[in-house]
Amino acid sequence: MAKIKPQALLLQSKKKKGPSRISVPTIMLYGLVVAMMVFFLFATYRHWSRRSMIQTHDDLSTNEGDNPFIEHKRSDVDGPKYAFISTSKGLITVELYKDGSPDIVDEFVDFCQKGHFKGMQFNRVIKHFVIHGSKIDKPEATENWTSRGKHYSRLDTSLKHEAFMLGTSKTKHEGGGFDLFITTAPIPDLNDKINVFGRVIKGEDIVQEIEEVDTDDHYRPKTPVQINEVTLKYNT
Repeated sequence: MAKIKPQALLLQSKKKKGPSRISVPTIMLYGLVVAMMVFFLFATYRHWSRRSMIQTHDDLSTNEGDNPFIEHKRSDVDGPKYAFISTSKGLITVELYKDGSPDIVDEFVDFCQKGHFKGMQFNRVIKHFVIHGSKIDKPEATENWTSRGKHYSRLDTSLKHEAFMLGTSKTKHEGGGFDLFITTAPIPDLNDKINVFGRVIKGEDIVQEIEEVDTDDHYRPKTPVQINEVTLKYNT
């Protein structure tokens, strides 16, 4: 047998160890695998991102429902439900009739927010009739009502004719004022004079205490009785 020279063996060994060429099908297979992995990663990312957004939305909705500040803001849209009339005799709580007299209640709220009622005097106090608070002193208006007498054979039982109703004059005052009436007896003939927009639900004894103060011949209290302030309460 012929001997192979060392130089030939070295060349033959290098040829065997040389890199082999990658076929086109193999390249296509690798490319397909890579594309599938990218698609899978993208789909996974999209799924978890969307789930995170939904969970965040649910958490926000829950927090809004539990947050009293947000609930308070929502209720502001419907307007206040109660008014607290602080007087020099005590506190009178009134339920406002937003549904029945929306425009009057809105006007009342606007005047409250402007501090219109602070320091207002009850300048007419008529027993078994009304107490009247106003910043404009016109005695003839109230006296015209009392001159008719207060004996009725037929009393309408609607809310507007009951005692302890809160109302304001239908006629506009000079300077855009807003006066307050609280009835102390059923008064059907005042329907043409006042707009009723609320009812006293607490503090009837305070109304009666004001009603009993001594007055002069023009029904003015001899000792001033005033409204300190009016505050509002919204639904909660």
